[in-house]
Amino acid sequence: MGRGAVASLSAACLLAATLTACSGGDEDPNGKLDEQHFGYQVSGPLLTTNAGSLEGTSTQAHRLSGRLYPGVFVPGPGGEMIPNTDLISAQPLPGPQRRVTYTISDNAVFSDGTPVTCTDYLLAFTAGQHPEIFGSHLPLFDDTEALDCTPGSKTFTVVFKEGRGDRWQDLFGAGTVLPAHAVARKAGKSVEELNAALQSEDPAQLAPIAQIWHHGFDFAQFDPELQVSFGPYVIESFGAQGEVNLIANEHYYGDRPAIDRLVIWPGTADSGELYRGGGLKVADLDDPNPAWFDVNAEDNQVDISTVVGQLSEMLTFPETGVWAIPENRQALSRCLDPRGVAAVSSEHAGVQVPPAPVHVLQQDDPLTSRVEDVAAPFMDVNIDEASVLSGMEVRVAYPYPNARQAAMVEAMRRSCEPAGVSIVDVTGEGKTLADLPHLATDEQGMQFVTDGEVDALLRPVDPMKEYPAAANQGNQVSNLRAQEHALWEQLPSVPLAAQPRTFAVNRGVGNVVPYTGLAGIGWNMDRWRILPQDAIPSSSGGQQ
Repeated sequence: MGRGAVASLSAACLLAATLTACSGGDEDPNGKLDEQHFGYQVSGPLLTTNAGSLEGTSTQAHRLSGRLYPGVFVPGPGGEMIPNTDLISAQPLPGPQRRVTYTISDNAVFSDGTPVTCTDYLLAFTAGQHPEIFGSHLPLFDDTEALDCTPGSKTFTVVFKEGRGDRWQDLFGAGTVLPAHAVARKAGKSVEELNAALQSEDPAQLAPIAQIWHHGFDFAQFDPELQVSFGPYVIESFGAQGEVNLIANEHYYGDRPAIDRLVIWPGTADSGELYRGGGLKVADLDDPNPAWFDVNAEDNQVDISTVVGQLSEMLTFPETGVWAIPENRQALSRCLDPRGVAAVSSEHAGVQVPPAPVHVLQQDDPLTSRVEDVAAPFMDVNIDEASVLSGMEVRVAYPYPNARQAAMVEAMRRSCEPAGVSIVDVTGEGKTLADLPHLATDEQGMQFVTDGEVDALLRPVDPMKEYPAAANQGNQVSNLRAQEHALWEQLPSVPLAAQPRTFAVNRGVGNVVPYTGLAGIGWNMDRWRILPQDAIPSSSGGQQ
């Protein structure tokens, strides 16, 4: 039996009614699964490894793909941006117009042995420049003007629009730079032909490439020929329960992962079964008080903690249709109560979740205090101003069903009801930015507007990656304030509250550093390790 078959069998066994019903020789005498089946569960679904697609960014695909397609900069535990010099170096050039030259390491190769080259970055750049063709959500590429790339080259230069690009370090983030050579092969092209098509900016040439970029990395049609990696892990297989089986990438140019095999579980998997089966080592949970966890049990294996995270939960509007009109967005915002939304989120999270009314900065950034007065006038409900929308219905959804966000939408419904505005939760099994009305392109390169099933999507957002704005530096405060004012006028999203995060970590696992940004607690999963028995700390009380 191959390694992929063994991994899939073991994954299915974890969710069986009893572990004794499974066979395959991978269990120890105590019924606990060994480190070959180390499980990390994320909240929500695992839909794709493309974190730059509408679906990927909505469901935080970065949590998986960050260790498959690492970014030019990677997040540190304190939210700082650390240069990923094992992969690539970036050097800003002097001059009136911002330019950044990137040099890819000669050792950087994909898991199939193909070198990482500038065409991989040109593909991400083109997707970000043409969201209507690629179905992408990579907002910071609105700052960019050009990317110079010769096929096969390990160097390239990005040119920014005049006066733009302060957030250049957030370009080419985790999960957004995909294997161009694999896309080219799937499109029946050489890399040189793909490169030429990307630089043509011809919708007819870009459309078939965009279809592969957008949907080829979806797990609904898992394609191992596309899922090659240049990170420490590579996907071995996709399981029947929606789990993703990772193994160490033998061609990785950096340090080998401390744990050779991981199973990434979706939030739909039964956490209790995983825990009782020994397969739940690290988790990003929705419920801060899971029923399967007895905080007073003597044999507790995990510590559970809930914190206020860096991301802001925002209500995002479409770029076309009735809710693309700024006046309609502004009127709706006047019946939304960020304080009330934060309060119900707090009730479900078990921690005090603050309102987060600023677009351009993370809610815990020290500079936020110097910008938040711009947003302050929009914090109070004004039913008279919202009543111009009386009789209208707003279909609101979020990426996957969960009680906390359902309560947040219910709070919006209650606060808008006196204005005659009907807010309806249409989440169902989950919605993404792709379900908003948007401009799209068919396979022939012809543009059309999708109907859309949702009028606004409630989702977690990293403000530093969402808005082309000034850098979060003290000398940029006046620019940040001006940009915050402009965003409240256009209102692409209404910022509501900080996102709470609950983490479960097995005490037998070392080097797990909670992180609440897009990459999640798995930001350094290649450095996790199984502790020897005599190094495992005693219980700290279970829940913090």
